[in-house]
Amino acid sequence: MKHDRARLMKLLERDKAEINEASRRAALEDFKRVANEYFETDGGYLLTMREDKETRELVFTCRIVRVKNFTVLP
Repeated sequence: MKHDRARLMKLLERDKAEINEASRRAALEDFKRVANEYFETDGGYLLTMREDKETRELVFTCRIVRVKNFTVLP
């Protein structure tokens, strides 16, 4: 019984840790949209997830050509 419970807990944790392809594509599109509001990009985008025993990290990478700075008009 203990073994089954531990196995189930591990499966549930893994389910929360992994991103399916549809969610990954949707997140990438959202990050691309936001990045393009602040930067002129050259189209190179990458979304990766890293995990160790204690933390999960989501990394969005894009190549930028220039920063779109906001200007304040008097």
